[in-house]
Amino acid sequence: MLTRAITGLFFVLALLTSFYFGSLSTFFLFLVITTLGVEEFYNITSKSKEVAPLKFFGILISIITFVVISLIVAGKAEQKYFAIPLLVLFFPFVIELYRKSKTPFVNIAYTIFGVFYITLPFAMLYHIGFYNNHQFSNDFTYTLIWGFFFILWSNDTGAYLSGKYFGKHKLFERISPKKTWEGSFGGAVLSIVVAYVCSMYFEEISSKDWIIIAIITVVFGSLGDLVESMLKRSLNIKDSGNILPGHGGILDRFDGLFLSIPFVYAYLVLISK
Repeated sequence: MLTRAITGLFFVLALLTSFYFGSLSTFFLFLVITTLGVEEFYNITSKSKEVAPLKFFGILISIITFVVISLIVAGKAEQKYFAIPLLVLFFPFVIELYRKSKTPFVNIAYTIFGVFYITLPFAMLYHIGFYNNHQFSNDFTYTLIWGFFFILWSNDTGAYLSGKYFGKHKLFERISPKKTWEGSFGGAVLSIVVAYVCSMYFEEISSKDWIIIAIITVVFGSLGDLVESMLKRSLNIKDSGNILPGHGGILDRFDGLFLSIPFVYAYLVLISK
């Protein structure tokens, strides 16, 4: 537990440092996490005898995708350059022609899925940093990103403590035997409380919007956790990696983010002026 707390503290410090220095440092932090996460995804999926994702090209596509999207949302590149990541997504189809694999389309699917599952959510999270006064702009502010992490961590903490002391009814035993309805309820309550507190200090959006974002994060963050558990069970592994002591891998630490951020992002788009 101590190791887990120390690792979490280091990440918080890294996040705060990146926020302090602005959008460029936050960009590099998210790029590093994205790259490590995608590499980790290809490493664990490669353990299956039936899957051989294009690791090098998948990582390259992810980097190109994240960089191009980030430059566009920061106002450093025109939207027409979004065509670049769209085009490189088709490279795996051509490459598989020369690999002589028995399962070419399985390899292609896993290669592209890594980009969608990990890279796009972090690109969306970075774009959320440019959300001000109910609209996206070219001015970076860390408050919504910071608030989102507060809510996400509150859901994890509340679910863990409530499940540990009050958990009796299994939430999804087939996929994750330790998760309970009581834990989920505790996580939801704490997340909503934290969201309301965030609204008192981070006024880019209203209290109502913060609470709705908390509900979205609780629902889809929990589902994201289950999806990652399903992935690991299908590959017969316990952790996705060991890069984060006490937490496992990048996928283990950010599993709730991957599924919740797209829905939070969509909500912010819908309420934009």
